[in-house]
Amino acid sequence: MLIREYRPEDLPEMLNIWNEVVEAGLAFPQEELLTETTGAAFFAAQTYTGVAEANGRVTGLYILHPNNIGRCGHIANASYAVLSDQRGQHIGEQLVRDCLRMAKEKGFLILQFNAVVESNLAARHLYEKLGFVQLGTIPNGFRQKNGQYVNICPYYCSL
Repeated sequence: MLIREYRPEDLPEMLNIWNEVVEAGLAFPQEELLTETTGAAFFAAQTYTGVAEANGRVTGLYILHPNNIGRCGHIANASYAVLSDQRGQHIGEQLVRDCLRMAKEKGFLILQFNAVVESNLAARHLYEKLGFVQLGTIPNGFRQKNGQYVNICPYYCSL
C-alpha cells in the first residue's frame, strides 16, 4: 500500500469514495455529492489531499486543511474515507498516520476532529490508539441521513 498525494487522474475514484461516505449519511457532515467539477475544486483547495493506492487502485483518501483562521490557524482538521469493500484492512490507520506526518510538515501544531460520530467506534478506537484525546461529547450534534440526531465527540492530538 502506498500513501501519496493525489493526482488529477485519481479524481474519478476519489469521487466514488467520498460520495459513498456522504451518501451513507453516517459520518460526514456534507449532504451534497461532489461532481467532477466541484470535486476537482474541493480537493485542490485543501492544504493537502492524500490517497491510499493498492494494486493501481485508489482505496482511500484524506483531506487536510486549517480548522480555523488567524490566531487559531495552527490547528488542522482532516477527514478520511475508505471504500466500504476495503475497510478492515488498516487503510484508515495508514491514512491517519500519514496525515499526522503531513500536518506537522505543513506547520500545524494540533490536529483536531470536530465531529466524530459517537457510534463510529472503529474511528474512535483508532484515534485513541494513535494518541488523540476526546474533548467531550456534544449531544445530538450530528443529523444522520434518516433524520435521527446522534452525539459527536471532538478529538485532538498535539503534533
